[in-house]
Amino acid sequence: MDIERTLLMGNEAIARGALEGGASYCTGYPGNPSSEIIGNLLLHKNKYELEVEWSVNEIVALEAAAAFSFAGLSALVAMKQNGINVCSDFLTTVCLNELKGGLLVVVCDDPGPLTSTNEEDSRHFAKIAQIPLLEPSTPQEAKDMTSWLLRLSQDMGVVCMLRSVSRLSHCRGGVKLGPIPQQVEEPFFDLQKPLVGLPQLVALNHQALLNKMRKIQNVFEHSAFNSYHGPSKARFLIIAGGLGALYAQEAVETLGLEAVVGVLKIGTLWPLPAAFITRHLYWAESVLFVEEVDPFIEDQVKVLYAEHTEEMGKIIFYGKNTGEVSGPNGPGVGEINADIVLEALRSIFNIEDASSYSSYSELSGKLTSSMLVPRELSFCRGCPHRASFFALNAALKLDGRDGFVIGDIGCYGLAAGETGFNQIKALHCMGSGMGNASGFSKLSSFGFNQPAVAVAGDSTFYHACLPALVNACFNNADVLFVILDNSITAMTGFQESPATPSDFSKENAPVIIENITRGMGVKTTVLDPLENIQEAIELIFNQLQEGGVKLVVFRRACATYEEKSLPVTSFARVEETKCVGESCGCDRFCIRVLGCPAVEYDYNKQKAYIIEDSCNGCGLCVKLCPKEAISLLEKGDMSCDY
Repeated sequence: MDIERTLLMGNEAIARGALEGGASYCTGYPGNPSSEIIGNLLLHKNKYELEVEWSVNEIVALEAAAAFSFAGLSALVAMKQNGINVCSDFLTTVCLNELKGGLLVVVCDDPGPLTSTNEEDSRHFAKIAQIPLLEPSTPQEAKDMTSWLLRLSQDMGVVCMLRSVSRLSHCRGGVKLGPIPQQVEEPFFDLQKPLVGLPQLVALNHQALLNKMRKIQNVFEHSAFNSYHGPSKARFLIIAGGLGALYAQEAVETLGLEAVVGVLKIGTLWPLPAAFITRHLYWAESVLFVEEVDPFIEDQVKVLYAEHTEEMGKIIFYGKNTGEVSGPNGPGVGEINADIVLEALRSIFNIEDASSYSSYSELSGKLTSSMLVPRELSFCRGCPHRASFFALNAALKLDGRDGFVIGDIGCYGLAAGETGFNQIKALHCMGSGMGNASGFSKLSSFGFNQPAVAVAGDSTFYHACLPALVNACFNNADVLFVILDNSITAMTGFQESPATPSDFSKENAPVIIENITRGMGVKTTVLDPLENIQEAIELIFNQLQEGGVKLVVFRRACATYEEKSLPVTSFARVEETKCVGESCGCDRFCIRVLGCPAVEYDYNKQKAYIIEDSCNGCGLCVKLCPKEAISLLEKGDMSCDY
């Protein structure tokens, strides 16, 4: 019987690998580029013997998954690179235990970055925690490595790690599917084998882990995930990992260097298969490293070379450390691609650039810009955050003390730009806004008088803000926190959070924010910012005048999320007799200030207009138009002449 072959996204392939590897429990916290892994597994949880959940953060996800491993079943945890920081405390302790079931941590890095506040290279955590690390180059490898690592983890009793990157997680490729095993183990936690990290046991457990890693390294020496393509005894060798192997092979073929350049693809990154690499390194006179983001393989191979210098002779190394593998922002920064490898090889081999890539890129850019109207990044149509930041902006100006907003990770991070009236002045990681704001409040004893308002989304509140809120209460901070509760984790694909109601009644979320904060003794006010924009401004202003810890919940469901279940029943309309463009004195307020995607401007007629199919009738433009030139109509109301 032929094995089924299908087209899968990289993250879908990882999800399939979890099923084929016998995972019984899959957890994670949403974060691009990893979100689709748990999202896809949720689709299969009722079909297979499988538990799947979105956890409130990554450390809880890993801790919960470890419980399955402790009881003899296998589990997978998925996250983006920021998440490995969150769970690192538990990761670097649980790795010292003798696991009964498999435990695989999947980390999807975001070189570039495309949707992150950093471009951290998570591979270093495998070395820190001393756990096996694999990195796939294709969706097929992503599936195969996932299932293989789950079995290795169970067989060796160690935590394992798989690293993907944005371009692999979100690419698509043909994948041969394998069988999905039935669960045969009955979960049982052995009371005679406690898993306790007492100081007197740590050194012994650490030594046992290192012994296992030496055995695993021997397995890696013969792994099919490592391969070589090129001439026998190549004098010029490319050593590449992940997508770098594909870019390297493409560059070699493009330049016609197949007869002189060998490509050594490393899929098992830690522990490095030293003997396998040494066999090919022995013949090399020059070596080029291709990987992203940091010189992780490069540094390890140079250490390996230093241990065998006499027998290998002189080798010239090229890579990120020496600057040959470099993107527009320099080596070790941003994504790599085939063009970067091409440029490195042209420079090393003195090959003239005969391509027209630069001119093509320049021409296509000009054509694209000529056909598209320039627009700033904007909140979605009907987004409640637009009203929330308008209220914050107005209230801080009324306060008059040069107050500012400290942000957090989420789609509301766009408020650092024009769509949020340039309100966010600091933004780093999840939960940092509240901690920063508490610190700013303590500057008052040094003469600091600028109020700092922290904003965070509902999912972020549960993920990382509770400790900061407790700290503010404990240390008597004078600070205002604003929770932007749109009932969903919108930025990463509308994953549910503890704030997500089962319907749109707004009152039946699993864990209600104000119940928590009021239980902590924090003065908390809940308001719909779109429905009550003027009241929202007054509320923020009044809270800024009070001392102590205050919290405002701006609650309104994400418009895009809500539209998936509820039809749009109204839309805005500009009344031409009242809208007289720039001459009315509003200076195109609806375009320049609100920046709603549904509002356009006719520069010939000097008038604004609404694209009906793009408007969901939130009504903010109606409430805020200085000339009252916009009205709200019900769908099907054709009483007005368009």
